[in-house]
Amino acid sequence: MRIDINCDMGESFGVYHLGNDAALLAFVTSANIACGFHAGDPQVMEASVRLAIQAGVRVGAHPGYPDLQGFGRRNMELAPAEVEALVLYQVAALAGFARAAGVELQHVKPHGALYNQAAGDPALAEAVARAVWRFSHEVVLVGLAGSALVAAGQAAGLPTWAEGFPEREYNPDGSLRSRKLPGAVVHDPARAAENAWRLATAGIAFTRAGESYNLPLDTLCIHGDSPNALAVAQAVRARLDHETG
Repeated sequence: MRIDINCDMGESFGVYHLGNDAALLAFVTSANIACGFHAGDPQVMEASVRLAIQAGVRVGAHPGYPDLQGFGRRNMELAPAEVEALVLYQVAALAGFARAAGVELQHVKPHGALYNQAAGDPALAEAVARAVWRFSHEVVLVGLAGSALVAAGQAAGLPTWAEGFPEREYNPDGSLRSRKLPGAVVHDPARAAENAWRLATAGIAFTRAGESYNLPLDTLCIHGDSPNALAVAQAVRARLDHETG
């Protein structure tokens, strides 16, 4: 059993540095690179693409809301057409740097509030999927397992990956517990590693109408902006490598 491990990165901006991207790339297989709206800038984007290529890690776009001050984690009320355009704009920008460096984008994964809102809002999810489809019919759309975003990607004819989060706790319905609630974020690397193995093998357990289900996953996410992201990535990768030989 093999599962992709992705990491959000390229989230520095100008003279402000966030994350330890170069070290993290040794433990992941896919990189979600910020596209300048919630974080990142042209030089950071280009440098991040080059780092990923040097590490043999696949490159993906990580578009978000235009909210640098809030790091893209504040909800916004935008029309679907506006969301479609801003996603396409960001994906195309990151793809330009990737192509100039000799690679094509593997995937698109929305960031923060855009990701979470699209998980539960079909109209917003369809806008994101349309943007990706207009860019390429072959790029993978990554979304929360069981979400409207994955369903919209599938309906659009895109390849999709269902995502899980070893560093986050889930609600009984399979949605992510809000970061505003105590215990929503897992900081202990050992616990994150245990979560990663459980998610990789059993998926996300949830209950609906009194029935229990499991959502299988294609990829697991490590948040590069977390203070202990490197320790978590090391622990997760070590656990998965040990279990799978």
